[in-house]
Amino acid sequence: MEPIVQISLDLTNIEEALEMAEIAVEAGIDWIEAGTPLLLGEGLHAVVALRKAFPNHPIIADLKTMDGGYLEAEMMAKAGATHVVVMGVAHPATIRAVVRAARDYGIKVMGDIMAAPDPVACAKHLEQNGVDYILVHTSFDERGEDPARSPYDHLAAVVSAVNIPVQAVGGLSIDQAAEMPKLGAPLVVVGAPLVIDHKEFRPSTDRGELKQVLETLVARVKNSANI
Repeated sequence: MEPIVQISLDLTNIEEALEMAEIAVEAGIDWIEAGTPLLLGEGLHAVVALRKAFPNHPIIADLKTMDGGYLEAEMMAKAGATHVVVMGVAHPATIRAVVRAARDYGIKVMGDIMAAPDPVACAKHLEQNGVDYILVHTSFDERGEDPARSPYDHLAAVVSAVNIPVQAVGGLSIDQAAEMPKLGAPLVVVGAPLVIDHKEFRPSTDRGELKQVLETLVARVKNSANI
């Protein structure tokens, strides 16, 4: 697939999320993610607000669903989300419930392998249960305790093991994010801490600088398809 650039709105209120999303869209970002902190802070109202402001952009609801799969996916689909996230370590019944809801409501499912004891087996399991994308995700807290950990730990093995698109998530620099399509992960995501001040969940104070960073990333990712 052609490379896609996604902004993760890892913020805690709608006003700041809309501000960052506006900058990202101006910079050429393809997909908008309502990050987990935003969903915790504002719930499905954040998705409703993003859909109203950006009617033509795919919107990912990073629910990290572990249970109640059908209901959570249904709620976000009705709010305007086009993609939802289910955890690979959830019970298989939950994964299948999310997928079933997604099919019923015409949206897509992203399966997150974060915290899986066997990342490759988890990715295969998600694919077999019908998810549309795999997230190779190294968590914020894990990286906080061990900065050496990164999606690179499992990326190549997962890309080789599945036949659906892959996204790498967790602590990647701009340079690392830009090279993801060459490594078999065409869904490029940028978010905290790359575009967040001091690793806090609030937007960069320099709008112009943030837009320039995102424009550069978009150009590099899109150009990578021609290399």
